[in-house]
Amino acid sequence: MSGVPAAVTIVVHAPEETTALAAWLGEALVAGDLLLLEGGLGAGKTAFVQGLAKGLGLTGAVKSPTYTLVHEHRASLPGRPGLGHLDLYRMPEGRDLGDLGLDDLLARGAVAVEWGGRLARREPDALRVAIEGPDPDAPPGRRRIAFAGRGARARALVARVEAYAARTASP
Repeated sequence: MSGVPAAVTIVVHAPEETTALAAWLGEALVAGDLLLLEGGLGAGKTAFVQGLAKGLGLTGAVKSPTYTLVHEHRASLPGRPGLGHLDLYRMPEGRDLGDLGLDDLLARGAVAVEWGGRLARREPDALRVAIEGPDPDAPPGRRRIAFAGRGARARALVARVEAYAARTASP
């Protein structure tokens, strides 16, 4: 599906809220889902991926693969996908990213890519997750997390985030 992407923005107030939101989303992930994360250093991208792993039922430690580029977390529950975790921060601009093994990772599980904007043109149907913060004028844990997606799966994941927002909204 093309055209205007489905989109929603949520404000969280603590790292635990970021993790809880991502865990809710992670519960719905299937093999082949691709999430492209953007945000400055310290924005909470890795905390978000830790939440995805929790939602997938993964039990191992999730750390940013800044120096190794790729970590693969194998599924620990039958019938659930694993999680590929990429960090493109140290990848030179203009480098061909085709040799990262992305297709193989997607065949085995969901994939979250920190600094994923570099793949946005190659993967237009991925769910884009933009994390804004920290803001020096706001409380330390406050983040704005914007989700946008064009493809059918990305739109379904945006709808899941909208359901989370409705579920957790204050009356």
